[in-house]
Amino acid sequence: MVTLRLDEARPRVAFNRFVVFGLAIVLVVTTLGVRLSYLQLSQGSYYSGRAAANRIVLEPVPSSRGLMYDRNGELLVQNVPSFAVKIRPADVPADARDQIVARLAQFLEMEPAEINLRIDRNPGSRFDLVRIASDVPQDLARLVSEDRLLLPGVEVVAEARRDYAYGPLLAQLLGYTGPVDEEELRRLREVGYLPDDVLGKSGVEATYESFLRGRYGVEEVERDATGRQLDVLATLEDPQSGASLELTIDVRMQQLAEQALAYAVKQAHLERGAIAVMNPQTGEILAMVSLPTYDDNLFARGISNDDFEELVTDKRQPLLNHAVANHFSPGSSFKVVTATGALADGKISTRTLLETRPYLTIGDTKFWDWNRRGFGPLNIYGGFAKSSDTFFYQLAAMLGIDRLAYWANEYGFGQPTGIDLPGEVPGVVPSNQWKYETLGEPIYPGETYFAGIGQGFVEVTPLQLLNAYAALANGGKLYRPQVVRRVIGSDGSVLRDFQPALGHELDVDRSVLTAMRFAARRVVSTHAARNLVDLRLDGRPVIVAGKTGTAEFGVRDAQGRLPYHTWFVGFVPRAVTVANGTVAEIETRADALLRKADSELAVVGFAYSSNSFGNVGTEIVKYFLQLYLGLDDDYRQPEVYRRTNFYEQP
Repeated sequence: MVTLRLDEARPRVAFNRFVVFGLAIVLVVTTLGVRLSYLQLSQGSYYSGRAAANRIVLEPVPSSRGLMYDRNGELLVQNVPSFAVKIRPADVPADARDQIVARLAQFLEMEPAEINLRIDRNPGSRFDLVRIASDVPQDLARLVSEDRLLLPGVEVVAEARRDYAYGPLLAQLLGYTGPVDEEELRRLREVGYLPDDVLGKSGVEATYESFLRGRYGVEEVERDATGRQLDVLATLEDPQSGASLELTIDVRMQQLAEQALAYAVKQAHLERGAIAVMNPQTGEILAMVSLPTYDDNLFARGISNDDFEELVTDKRQPLLNHAVANHFSPGSSFKVVTATGALADGKISTRTLLETRPYLTIGDTKFWDWNRRGFGPLNIYGGFAKSSDTFFYQLAAMLGIDRLAYWANEYGFGQPTGIDLPGEVPGVVPSNQWKYETLGEPIYPGETYFAGIGQGFVEVTPLQLLNAYAALANGGKLYRPQVVRRVIGSDGSVLRDFQPALGHELDVDRSVLTAMRFAARRVVSTHAARNLVDLRLDGRPVIVAGKTGTAEFGVRDAQGRLPYHTWFVGFVPRAVTVANGTVAEIETRADALLRKADSELAVVGFAYSSNSFGNVGTEIVKYFLQLYLGLDDDYRQPEVYRRTNFYEQP
């Protein structure tokens, strides 16, 4: 028997292990080789395509948003080159996000919390770009772009930014664009909107979004492993620029309206006010100003959370167009409804005299005339001119609340005008049905009295009041107001040419409307708005007709007195002036002009909580006419704006 020593067995064991290990390596290499040969020879084209697809993607190409012009071709909104900084969350390493955000915040001079908020509120997926900052200066954009190694996931994108040439002057009308939010994206994704898109948020930008946006193109783009774009390989579909808009607005008239309103706001210390100008023959809005306002360029350049919060929480509501999106008690300006209804329904004629006393009573309640004295016997002309409350209490009682509501609806109250601006409110016209549905009880007689003078439950927008008096001025046609008159395609063709849109014609004999135009002239020539009767153009009297309004609202002060709004709404005949002469001769000529129903200028002035010695609404309109018509003198009366706690003029 041969016995191996331990030192002789060890080399043989090591050799055997080496052989086994070698065979294993050969087997693995052979297997991999066979698999690679299979993939290369039989599946090569498939996986080559998959690899190309991973680095070549289809990208949308934003279109150029349409421009806007005023009615005379003045450019109001254009697109200017700009840079934006964006983040693709999927490309941001989770463990480095805080450092990346902090570094980016230093570049952009933003708070890291604001950047994180924008990332977390991203309405799309983690693979979609999130807008962090817009309108970034070129030098800063270059610095951010060059720092890409320390800012993974951050991209600088060249894009077009909206530029509003007149800023606050037209902000309430034009509106602004902003990033699409989650709810909007859910609704609009199917029509091509992207998580990083912008769209019209208010004003004309919102109403005409589908025209302004245009149509996106498609590019074939090569990207690297981090998702950064390397090259554009092909343009599969060219983008189509959005259509441009020609507005009905006259920017010069808008400037004059803003000047008139701003003067009143300053002199009377108003929280808010509005003025709007319309062509009664077409429904075109020539000017519309609501103060306070805001600068829509703030939104175009990327408004900060702090600035936006300041606008939203401002009690004066600068983001709200008070001419359209807010309603108020109209006061005596609503008496055109009561007077028209009483004449049309045959309750009175133009010769009927009604005794106006200091007050009327229902039970133990006294309903006072505004002057606490009454005016004695008055016909419709005197009642309208002197704005006698007890005169119109009687007319309202004759009509009853439901018939009064009918005539209010005829004039367009209690329903949107249909203007092509978002956010319009319908106002309130009380009736028995309305009160049953709202409060579960019928209208009481005293509430009918108040409705007859535009108080109580009655609420109207400045635009509704303007549209009603425009219908009076044009002979009974209630048009749908419009602020865009033409949509023009990118090739210059007219895609839509707006014609005057007639809502309906008042169901009333034209003699009634003629009588009410005469009555509206008596307001100016004999009483409530006499400071308009002195207007002269080249020495000739300017003919203005219309109605004042004073409307109490809110909470009584320590003396039991209510704050109040003041209004004036009126119109000017096409001829504007008449020859000079005696008062009687001037008024005879004025009636001849007003009989024609050819006015092309109607205007409303509204002063919220003016609490003024005189009617600030009248002063707003007077100063506008002075500026627009180029009148001979300065007709402003500073003493009218003095604030007080009681009204001394209706």
